[in-house]
Amino acid sequence: MIEMKHNVTVFSELIFIGFSLSREIRFCLFILIAIVYTATITSNFVIILIVTKERSLHKPMYFFIGGLSFLELWYPTVTVPTLLLVLFVPQKTISLTGCLCQYYFHFSLGATENFLLAIMAFDRYVAICNPLRYTVIMSPKFCVNLLLSSWIFSLMIIVIPCLQISNLVFCVNEIDHYYCDFAPLLKLSCVDVSTVENLFFAMCCFVILGCFLPIIVSYVFIIVTIIRFPTASGRRRAFSTCASHIIVVLIFYTTNIFMFIRPSAGDSLHVNKIVSIFPTVVTPLLNPIIYTLRNQEFKGAAKKTFQKLTMWGLGSASIGV
Repeated sequence: MIEMKHNVTVFSELIFIGFSLSREIRFCLFILIAIVYTATITSNFVIILIVTKERSLHKPMYFFIGGLSFLELWYPTVTVPTLLLVLFVPQKTISLTGCLCQYYFHFSLGATENFLLAIMAFDRYVAICNPLRYTVIMSPKFCVNLLLSSWIFSLMIIVIPCLQISNLVFCVNEIDHYYCDFAPLLKLSCVDVSTVENLFFAMCCFVILGCFLPIIVSYVFIIVTIIRFPTASGRRRAFSTCASHIIVVLIFYTTNIFMFIRPSAGDSLHVNKIVSIFPTVVTPLLNPIIYTLRNQEFKGAAKKTFQKLTMWGLGSASIGV
């Protein structure tokens, strides 16, 4: 739909340009990303199931891992279906309302992951640096409050920049991306966007650096404490409980700092478009793999869960016969 306001053509629908690739390459990427997305949803759902069913995993660390897996069900779901459609249909349209909704949920869920990773670092800090008070500090009620607060605060903090973008006048309707990202949306506007840009940059610094720096501080204390452990086996065990989280943090923040906090980020939209595939497609699949691959306790719990499900299935089949 097209309207005329003050001799300016205003569009209410946007067109995703996507990627300038051949039909064969787009088809191969479509199949690959569809497989990765299916594996992401399945693996994160399995983690939630195991953490919920196995009482041995009813601990703060696994509670937050389950919370991260729940988040990773929704975070890629906001953008990956659009990416698949853009690969399948070269020019995919979206209403302005749908675009703003996608923008809101993409960034609010991204902010939630920042806060959740900071909370998980705090959990590891308390477990290693203050083990005698761990169960008192990280009580079930406190853990639930931390998780809910990360979601509520993230959903609230994105409202202001989203409202500002909704008030912009878009006089170009081709968005050079596969989802409604911030910088490509601003490029469509024919009014001054410096205020919106500055607010968004300040918000990104607050969320990303405000979570990343406490994570770094937590791990400085953790490393100092681990070094003082009297036995090598104790040091290895302590490092192993933190290694997975450190890897996830490095992967997540490397891409996010590159995309949102580096200077002149708005001048490299094409690079951002390619890099953004990693946090939206790859990272949600890597997280469950990283957290479970080297965790013997989780592997044991997973084995028990699958054995119970197998026995339940065999029992149901025998009753049916």
